[in-house]
Amino acid sequence: MTSVISRPVEKPVPINMRADAKRRDLIDAAAEILSVDRTSFILEAACKRAEEVILDRKLFLLSDEAFERFEQALAANPIRSNECVKKLLARPKPWS
Repeated sequence: MTSVISRPVEKPVPINMRADAKRRDLIDAAAEILSVDRTSFILEAACKRAEEVILDRKLFLLSDEAFERFEQALAANPIRSNECVKKLLARPKPWS
């Protein structure tokens, strides 16, 4: 799953890292199999993992039954008086 965030085209910035020879060789072997360079391979892998981590914290999926229980719990415990929830809901949405 790759998401695209619209931003002005910017000049690439350096990302520096060190790796032992074994890891570099492993990465190079995989990059060669895919016919891409090392930088492209590392960036693609890192971005995929970053998206997974972010989505894991922001997106959750429920079955119909679980969603029904979730809605019932919300109805049974109104959040209107919860100041923390009010602040959270007032924050700008990342997709806006």
